[in-house]
Amino acid sequence: MALRVTFVAAAGSASRLAERFEDDRPLDRAGWDDVQRVARELLPLAAADLRYCSPNPRSRATGEGLGYAPLVQLALRDCAMGRWRGLTLREAMAREPEAVDVWLADPRATLHGGESLLDFITRVGNWLDTRPAEEDCRVVAVAEPSVIRAALVYALKAPPATYWNIDVRSLSRVGVAGRAGRWSLRIEGVAARPTRI
Repeated sequence: MALRVTFVAAAGSASRLAERFEDDRPLDRAGWDDVQRVARELLPLAAADLRYCSPNPRSRATGEGLGYAPLVQLALRDCAMGRWRGLTLREAMAREPEAVDVWLADPRATLHGGESLLDFITRVGNWLDTRPAEEDCRVVAVAEPSVIRAALVYALKAPPATYWNIDVRSLSRVGVAGRAGRWSLRIEGVAARPTRI
């Protein structure tokens, strides 16, 4: 009984340098262009038995733009960042450098008043573990790169610090296969598109 879950990273904004914690900005023109560029390649995933997305506007728009008609899953929301919500890492560092250092080093830290990295990873992992485990069930989930990183750390039973060493690019895809508590990584490829820095 193998469940296959393919994660598709939501399309990004024009500038990766402007990424913000719990960013709820809609998909911009550059993001829409990227979705259209890879739609043909990613459209076969619309045949999945179950199609989900995070509540983030970019994830929802990416899922719709790819033809998935996904169901929003609150458990796939980005990490709750408390008073750092809407800030870039640089802005948070300028305001509270010691708190950011602790947060980056300690997966249990909640100095920002939000969710700890460990709690975030556990929440996303619990969502993964509660997917239906029917024979050869296929699931696609469009989510922010941070959510996919958390899912991979959980699936691999890796130390939480591994989260910082996983790079998930916009519109890339990666899968896991298995069942609750027993997951294997499935490398599925990256949609062909130009990379923006």
